[in-house]
Parts: sequence; structure tokens; C-alpha cells
Amino acid sequence: MDVEFNALINVEKVDSIETLELPRARALAEAVIRQRDFSIIELCRHVGGTSKLECVIVDVECDGVPPNNSQGINYRERLALCVPEDQKQLIEVLALRKGFPIILHQHQVVPGAAASLCLYYEPAASVLRTWTPQKFLRRIQWWLEASSKDQLHASDQQVEQLFFVTKYELVLPWNFDEQRKNSQQKFFVNRHGERPDNGETFFLTSSAENGNPKQLPVAPIELALLPILQGQVERDPTTLGGLSEMLSDRGADIIDNLCKLVQARVGDQGIAATADEAFTIILLHVPVCRTLGGDPERIFHRAFFIPLGSLKLGCSLGALFFHDNKYFRSTGLLGDQESNEWRVQQVFPMEVLRCNSPEMARNQSGILDAGPNGVLIGAGSLGSAMLNLWGRSGWGRWTVVDKDHIKPHNLSRHVALTHQIGATKTDVAVELHNAAMQGASKVIGLFADACDTSQEKVWQTLQEAQLVIDASTTLEYPRLASTNNAIGRHFSVFVTPDGNSAVLLAEDAARSTRLRTLEAQYYRALINHDWGSKHLEGNLATFWSGASCRDISTVMPYSRITGHAGNIAEQVQQAASRSDALIRVWDRNAETGAIVVYDVPVASECNMKFDELELFFDAGIEEKLRSMRLKSFPTETGGILLGYYDLNVKAVVIVDAFPAPTDSKSSRTSFERGVDGLAAAVEDAAKRTAGVVGYLGEWHSHPPGHSSQPSHDDILQLVYLALGMADEGLPAVSLIVGEHDIQILQGEVRG
Repeated sequence: MDVEFNALINVEKVDSIETLELPRARALAEAVIRQRDFSIIELCRHVGGTSKLECVIVDVECDGVPPNNSQGINYRERLALCVPEDQKQLIEVLALRKGFPIILHQHQVVPGAAASLCLYYEPAASVLRTWTPQKFLRRIQWWLEASSKDQLHASDQQVEQLFFVTKYELVLPWNFDEQRKNSQQKFFVNRHGERPDNGETFFLTSSAENGNPKQLPVAPIELALLPILQGQVERDPTTLGGLSEMLSDRGADIIDNLCKLVQARVGDQGIAATADEAFTIILLHVPVCRTLGGDPERIFHRAFFIPLGSLKLGCSLGALFFHDNKYFRSTGLLGDQESNEWRVQQVFPMEVLRCNSPEMARNQSGILDAGPNGVLIGAGSLGSAMLNLWGRSGWGRWTVVDKDHIKPHNLSRHVALTHQIGATKTDVAVELHNAAMQGASKVIGLFADACDTSQEKVWQTLQEAQLVIDASTTLEYPRLASTNNAIGRHFSVFVTPDGNSAVLLAEDAARSTRLRTLEAQYYRALINHDWGSKHLEGNLATFWSGASCRDISTVMPYSRITGHAGNIAEQVQQAASRSDALIRVWDRNAETGAIVVYDVPVASECNMKFDELELFFDAGIEEKLRSMRLKSFPTETGGILLGYYDLNVKAVVIVDAFPAPTDSKSSRTSFERGVDGLAAAVEDAAKRTAGVVGYLGEWHSHPPGHSSQPSHDDILQLVYLALGMADEGLPAVSLIVGEHDIQILQGEVRG
């Protein structure tokens, strides 16, 4: 039987390889000559076009093509290898045999034209990076052989898409499904103007904007079709008739469904003509199966914009008729009112996109849980950056508390815009979140001082929160929160003055170890480790941002804030999923960008009540004191206590204990602390902790077998300490380590 071939049009024959003008065409023809499975049938070039196109027509034989295969691929096929002048374009491969099968991975062509093989999954730029004529010829054989065995579309590859990509987009609201349940809901399409790529984005909305000429009333009609089998990627039809035929060929009836939906809108009593919209949008939801009878693996969405109201469209379909300024259902069965007007009705295809819901944002971000009902204290540079990250990723439901407003200098390091200067930081946080999430989730702003729990709204917000993140950069809030038993778990986050380090302090879920104790243990780590020597060293520089003597800001690039914010935002999410407490420090090398992480072991909190103050320490202090006592056996030992007073919260906190100076005197029954190197050590501790930690009192041990019960000499020492601390107006602290117990004494001069 003679084989018939499609002829190329508008071409002229080329006599030899040497007369080909395009270098790629010559290289390809020479590669064909050297390839035993290929033979040149003809060389030609396109005439009459604005750019050059040369073709190498070949016969190719593929030993891997099974005889009489179900796909209809022959052992020998004739192909046209069409080489464009633009070297950024791929060479097109046309199968010239008439009757060449229409199968997966072919480009859409005019009906009756030669099939165009889709050889690559990757974009042209990626293919051309390693393309050679020899590899190209082998790729053609691979395509023919894999197609003949129905192996071209890999089993782990997604089912083939239904339509080619269009430059027009329709963006649905995040809650469109809920909005559609309201039969009275009206919809509009907002046009945002043409993009530089000649495409255009349209937004479907339920909100009317008075006086907006780009907003058009529209009737959205959703059609969920029965599953269809994957096949060749289709070009978008330009008419409703073309759309119907294309889907009908795949076993889906759009017109019958469309008629039923239009009639359902009208009801038994008809509907006034004024109820019709100016335009209709058909939203298609098409499930696609990999194999006949298989389960759908993917649902494709496509919108078709029709410049006709849904009621007028119903008339053209024969589903409705118009009488006395009203639309009525056509009587009898569908199809009684036959009409072909709809077949030529223009349709304009659009990609269907959807605004992010929190669930979608979490899926895109790889976040498994929805996050806490949270409160963010402080919407400054770090706080606003973290809130932006959490909001966009759908993690948490946030109330942000801040008492400040945006000033011009804030724009260098805040998530804020010029038009928001003068607005409260909480209002800015709310506005920017709404702009990103379009109401899918909400941030609540509370312009208030978080430390003022006498404000009912502040107190209620803190009580209802599952997690409170302190990003206020002050000591007041975390220390105050530590005194309150009626509020939720607290984390504290901050960036150090030079911007090169960041810190996360996380209470345990039961709040048995509060921020005040984590703060003290963080200070102790700074005092005792090399990395703490410059950790809190002074600012890079400061500048006056206003007239007040307190209006001082730090000079720091925003890049350091955003770098730490991204890291801390993720770390907070991880810490929130755990129940234990955490102290974590990140140190960044400003020159190389390298980051070192320090995890400080967390010790449990201990406390005891004095007259007007409450003293706090932790199990780590006790362990350190007992270790120093054991090392000094059989003699007594001692040293000084470091810590701080906070009279606002009526607390005294022990941070660290220093060992005995080298000039100390000790025996089995006595200890006299020396002073060698002590002043320098206390000064260094103060410097490492930004002046927070200082001298607090004394500690000493009792010999083996003795309790911590104070002796007469211990009482005298406490009196002496109290007299010394009286100059500061503060009580003195004396700690005694016994065999099995610890006793802490307070001495204060009164009257």
C-alpha cells in the first residue's frame, strides 16, 4: 500500500547541503548523513516569510518500535526537521505521514496538518544549553519508540494538562466556594489593565466599587464535568461551539449542563430582564484520568469569558425565551427550543487562579499546623518582619500590641510604606496583612502599652492567647509577664545592638520556667563563654530621630533584621510545637555571613519569698555552687553572687556565682573571701550583659556533714553586707551551701 504524506507549503527545494544558509540546518543535515537510521529525502526552505526557515526532510527507522503497535507508530516514519533562523528557538519536528496518530506530547496544529512532535519537557533555554544535532536525532528516535510502547508519559508524571497556557488570568476570591452558596450574591470583574507581556489579569469580586469604570457586573456559572481521559493538549476554542465540540470529543457535555444551570436561575415565575448581567464567565472544572476507567488524578480549571449576560446566553441556547421584559424557561424538555446561535458565540479563555487562603499558604510554605492564637508584643523592625512572614505563610492568628507610630526613619527597617508615616504601627500591620491576604485571615491591632494590664482589652488579649511573642526590645514586658500566672506561654526574641546576633528565649508549655529565669541563664552563658565577650557590645552607631532625649535609634542595615527575622520566625514555629523550654543564640560573622548556633542548657526555676521581694535562681546555680563546695573539701569556700534587682516587679534574680579569689583564706571551719581579680571580673560581667548584671551579695559553704544553718559569724557577715548595700538602698543577699540544703538570707538596714 502506498503511503501518503502531507506536503509542506510555500517552500522551494535546496540542491545541496552546501547551499543551506542556516548553520544549524547544515550541521543537522551533516549529522543525518552520518546516522545510519536516518536518510535525507529532500532539503528545502520556506519562501515569503519575514524570517528564514530551512527544512531537512528525512526518513527515520526505529528498531525499538514494535510491529503493529496499538499507538499506530510505524517502523519507518517521514519527518520534516524545520530549522528556524532564531537560534533561541527549538527545531520543530513534523510527522508528514497522513494518518500519523494524534497522541500525547504533540503540539497543537491546524486540523488536517502534519503532527508536531513535542520532544522535550524542559523550556527551550534549558534544552539548548546542551543541544547537539546528534543528541537531537537520538531524541527523535526515543520519542517514536517510547510513544509506540505507550511509555512516553511516565507513570510518575502528572497527567497531561487539558489546555495550553493563556496569557489571560481570572483570580477568584479565596472564599469563592462559600460566596457561591449565597444565591443572591452579586459578582463583578475588575480589570487591572494590560501587562507588558500583552496578557491581562482580571479579579472576580463580590464587592462593588462605585465609579470604577474597570469593574463589570458578571454572572459566574460553574460547570463540574464528568472525568475525561488525558490526551493531546488542546488550543483554547474561540467560540462556544468549538468548546462544546472539543469537550464532546472527550466525552463531556457542556451545553446540557449549561442549560440546566441557566434554567435553575430563572425559576418557575421567570425573571426580569434587568436581573441580567453584562457578561458571563463559565468556570470549568474538568477531572482528568490517566487511563480509561481510572480515578481522576487532577482537576483542571479554565474560565471562558462571554460578552453576554447569562439570561441572554440562555436564550441563545434555547433554554430560555424572552417575553414581556422577562425571561422564562423554555417549555418541555431541553432542546424543544432549538437554536444554533450559541455555536458562534465568542468565548475568551482565562487561566483560573485563586487568592491564598491560610490553608493554601501553609501548603505552599510546607507548614503542617495552623499555629497558635498568638499575640505579638512590639511591631518594630523585627516584630513587623516576623509578622509579615507568619501572616503570608498562614501560621497563627495574631493580635499585635504596640504603643508607637511610624516615623520617617522607621522606613529603613520596618515593614511600612511612605504613606503610612504617622499611622500607628498596629494599624500599619493590619493594613499590610489585609493587602496580602485579602481578608482570608486577619491581624488585630491593639494600640496600647502591653505592660498596662489595667486596660481591659490588654488583659483580655493576653489571657486568651495561647502564645505571646515578646519582640518589644525592652526588659519591662518579659519581666512583668513572668509575674503573671493567668496568661499563656511566652517567648522573647531580639537582635543584639550590632545586628550580628539574635536570641530566642522560650518558656516551656507549663510555664514552670519563666522568661525572667531564662534571661538570667542567658546572662550566665554570656559571662562564662568566650562567645559572650562581645555579644552585647555597643551599637554600631546611633542617631537622633527626634527632639526628645530618648529619640535615639541604632544604625543598622535592614538586611540584618530580615536575615534574623526569617530564621527566628521559623525557629519560633518549631519551638511552639515543643513543650520544653529553650535558650538559643545565633552569632553571625559579618564578613563571611557564617552563623554559629549556641544552645544554652535550661535549668529549672527556683524561688523564695523575702519581705517585699521575691528571689529567683535556678537549678544550674545550685549545681555550680555544690560543685565548687566539693572541690574545696575539706575546707570551706565561697565567693560573690552576681545578679540584678528589678524593683518594678519586686524581684531579685541570682544570675551567677564566682569562685573564691586566689587570695582568699579558708579552713575546715572558716572562710574569708579575698579580692584578687574580683573587681575586673565583676566589671567584665557587667560589660558582657550590657550593664544589667552586677554585685548582689556573698555565698559560702559549710564543711562536710553540716547543714546550711547560719552560724553566729554568718549573721555578723550579713549585718556587715547589709550596711554596705545600704548605700545603694538595696538589701544584701547571703547564700549558704550545706550538706543537703541551701539557705539564702536577706539583710536590710531600716529606719
